[in-house]
Amino acid sequence: MSLSTKEYFVRETFKSIKRNQLMSLASVSTVALSLLVLGIFMVMVFKTNHVAKFLETQVQISVYMADSASSETLKATEKTLKALPGVTSVKNITKDEALERFKDRLGSQSNLLDFMGDENPFPYSFEVHVDKPERISELAPKIDDLNGVETAKFGQEVVENIFRLTKIMRVGGILLVLLLAMATLFIIVNTIRITVFARRREVTIMKYVGATDWFIRWPFLLEGMFLGFTGALVATLIINQVYGAILNSVHATLAFFPLLPTWPLLLYIDITLIVIGTAIGAAGSSISLRKFLKV
Repeated sequence: MSLSTKEYFVRETFKSIKRNQLMSLASVSTVALSLLVLGIFMVMVFKTNHVAKFLETQVQISVYMADSASSETLKATEKTLKALPGVTSVKNITKDEALERFKDRLGSQSNLLDFMGDENPFPYSFEVHVDKPERISELAPKIDDLNGVETAKFGQEVVENIFRLTKIMRVGGILLVLLLAMATLFIIVNTIRITVFARRREVTIMKYVGATDWFIRWPFLLEGMFLGFTGALVATLIINQVYGAILNSVHATLAFFPLLPTWPLLLYIDITLIVIGTAIGAAGSSISLRKFLKV
């Protein structure tokens, strides 16, 4: 393909967009709206996956020691816990630290503990974190049998519910994005088909004067890619602004809430939407034009 031919295709592309401003605007708006919804769902899926991972990391085994356990037993238990397969960290909680934690949870009602006097009912304990949440159910019984351990708790029902919830969130999110992507493709292809239909006479005339299929197809293909790219660009700009505003708002009110930072999340979303928008624009033009090339 010569340089002059390429220039002709580019020129024809922008001429066509200018000539059919209303249809071009409709195509860009449809692409932008469809990809905006798709992008929002993608952000939600990434966010859901992040929250799921956060919930899984919060699962731990609480190992409560017997009051009769000696300091040697406590040290030996800590060493044994650290040596268990899959254990990433072991934090020891003294009786005083456990009492202070409980007071913090009670907040303004901490004076309810005054009736206990100097007595501390909380046991010495360890917080055991593992590399995979699935290990917890297999490690807990082993830890429970260690010398000096009174009980090892991990909230089996809570853990199972968390695993079930995170699985539903991940699978459901992926399915929603796939369904929405298919719906987006359908809407955009049909919108571009209307644009091509409005210019069917032009395609027919070009065929009759001897133009090849690809010579006719390239300006439409470039036009579809440009419209798809522009629509995707609009969608990404809106998503970037909205997500940034939401992030700032949530950080100001709920600083502890696990939110994904804008970088690199929005970069992935932007690139994905622009690639999808451009590809769908090209595919929409190609699919829509096929019927009119059969003259």
